[in-house]
Amino acid sequence: MASPPVIKVVAICGSLRKASSNRGLLRSAIESSESIDGITIEYVDISPLPMLNTDLEVDGKYPPVVEDFRQKILQSDCFLFASPEYNYSVTAPLKNAIDWASRPPNVWADKAAAIVSAGGGFGGGRSHYHLRQTGVFLDLHFINKPEFVLNAFQPPAKFDSDGNLIDPQSKERLKGVLSSLRDFTLRLQREAKFEERRAEDTTMGSS
Repeated sequence: MASPPVIKVVAICGSLRKASSNRGLLRSAIESSESIDGITIEYVDISPLPMLNTDLEVDGKYPPVVEDFRQKILQSDCFLFASPEYNYSVTAPLKNAIDWASRPPNVWADKAAAIVSAGGGFGGGRSHYHLRQTGVFLDLHFINKPEFVLNAFQPPAKFDSDGNLIDPQSKERLKGVLSSLRDFTLRLQREAKFEERRAEDTTMGSS
C-alpha cells in the first residue's frame, strides 16, 4: 500500500524582527505540523535577499542567494505567508522576495498558498488583500477559508515577550489553516495530473 503524500510547505515571514508576532505564528505552525498528517514545513529566511535590481542579473543568472531562494520556492508544493500589515499593504521585505521569485521563470506559478497575520486593529488583514491581488499575476491559488487574522494586543495575551504564540484557541485556528492548505494543495495536484493524462490521451487519439 502506497504511503500517503507529504506536502512540502515553504513558510515566509514578511517581518524581519526577531520577536515578531508574525514570525511567532510560523514557529507555532511548524510545531503544529508535527501533529498533522501529510505536511512538513520549512521556514525560509528572506532577510539575506538584496533589494530587487535587475543589474544583478548577469548572463541570465541570479545572485547565489537569490538563486538558492528561488530553488526553495520551486521545490515546494505550497506556501504559508505570515504577512504583517504596513500602511494598509504588505511589507517591503515580503514584496521584494515575491518579486525576485517572480522573475523569469516565475517559480510561484500554479501552487497553493495561505496567509496568516497578527497585529493591531484588523490584525494585519488588509495586507491579505494586496497579497491576494499580487497572487493573481503570479498564478498563486490562495485558500479562502479559514481566514486567520489575529489582534495581537487584545486580552487575553496572545504572544509572550519573545513573540511566541501562547493562545490555545489561536493555535487550534492555525491548525485549521494548515489542514485546509494541505487539502487544497492535494486537490490542485490531482487536478493537474488529470489534465496531463487527458492531454496525453488526446494526443494519442489524434496520432
